[in-house]
Amino acid sequence: MTLARRLLRTKPTERIVAEGGHGEGGELRRTMSLWQLTLFSVGATLGTGIFVILGQAVPKAGPAVVLAFVLAAVTALFSALSYAELAGTIPVSGSSYSYAYATLGELVAWVCGWCLMLEYAVSVAAVAVGWGEYLNAFLRAVFGFALPDAITRSPGQDGGVVNVAAVVIVLLATWLLLYGASESAKANAFFVLIKIAVLLFFCAVTFTAFRSGNLAPFAPMGVAGITAAASQVFFSYIGFDAASTAGEEAKNPKRDLPLAIILSLAIVTAVYVLVALAAVGAMPYTSFEAGGTEASLSYVADLAAGATWPGLIVSFGAVVAIASVVLTVMYGQTRILFAMSRDGLIPRVFQRVDPRRQVPVANTLIVAAFVSVLAGLVPLGQLAEATSIGTLFAFAIVNVGVLVLRYRSPELPRSFRTPLFPATPVLGAVLCVVVMAGLAGVTWLAFGLWMLAGLVCYFLYGYGHSRLNAEVE
Repeated sequence: MTLARRLLRTKPTERIVAEGGHGEGGELRRTMSLWQLTLFSVGATLGTGIFVILGQAVPKAGPAVVLAFVLAAVTALFSALSYAELAGTIPVSGSSYSYAYATLGELVAWVCGWCLMLEYAVSVAAVAVGWGEYLNAFLRAVFGFALPDAITRSPGQDGGVVNVAAVVIVLLATWLLLYGASESAKANAFFVLIKIAVLLFFCAVTFTAFRSGNLAPFAPMGVAGITAAASQVFFSYIGFDAASTAGEEAKNPKRDLPLAIILSLAIVTAVYVLVALAAVGAMPYTSFEAGGTEASLSYVADLAAGATWPGLIVSFGAVVAIASVVLTVMYGQTRILFAMSRDGLIPRVFQRVDPRRQVPVANTLIVAAFVSVLAGLVPLGQLAEATSIGTLFAFAIVNVGVLVLRYRSPELPRSFRTPLFPATPVLGAVLCVVVMAGLAGVTWLAFGLWMLAGLVCYFLYGYGHSRLNAEVE
């Protein structure tokens, strides 16, 4: 078999599904309900972005930032529908990595998995880095003191030595993950309900100061302003695919995974639109600064109430939001590595399952160590920003995968079918490329270097250890 044919060889869908849940030494346990899967995706999506992003997006769109959130949601919806179809057809832990393996071949699957490593491991480290600052803001407001900069900031930041706070939140998430998937899902559900309650509290406070005059002019920068803001807030929707990484621990994956993906996007969109409307109705859009100090939700809440205590509650919500994101994204990373290891593309240690806890313990500890080092010691810079382009690349692959699988294997049982096929996946892929094209050149450079490193790793290890390739030696 030629090199090209080996690189483009696909793994049969039936085989991918049959191997689901099986690891070395044990099996994953199916414990997650539809509710828990939905909140997993909400937990990964509804992060700190909404707590600060309005201060950056409102100056671009004015009160029409509400439409920007809707437009971004529609853009995400095309990819979400494609994810829903493949999650119902191939309900395994590998998410878009496994979907690519079944439709586009091993090399594309590896590239997709490598992008997911960038999306999950690096982004969770970047999110954890900010936890210390939010925690300090809360401690300063409530107790009048803050933790030293030396342990709440990374090297390269003012006064930073080791970001101990970031390491602590990663270790707390690790402790929950080692307890088991069910326990992690319950903890995440608790976190998600708290941050949704905090955001609803924000809406309740700011709607008391709502002034219809603040919505005029509604779109001062016109359509261009709305689309510019939509591109910016689009990244607040990244994470809706988290449920797809739990395919081998869901009780009824074929039914629940597609529903969880769509429901989570609907919940997040409703919350974002409500929060955006409450914010721009309570404060004139000209008061949101385009640069410098962002008008965070805490600031808007304090202004609307004429007091400081609402901002404290919103700041607490941001602290909880980061904890939830760290937990769910680390979970997703371990399950994707689990699937890649089972295929032989990365070392076998990542697929070992503790027979008592029924979780990949070694995998989880390795991910925790890697993320802790990144969060505590490494200035992530442009690599963290490149997570956006890696995610969009994975989204585009999923959209193309739906097209390929429909035409190649139309007979496969599908619990969910993407509506308006083939227009939906085509539009999903095109929109991902459009958003990617709008990213900065330095972000593309970081992404290119990451991809180059990934190809080196594949040809040095993955190609030679691939189980699929070993079968044709």
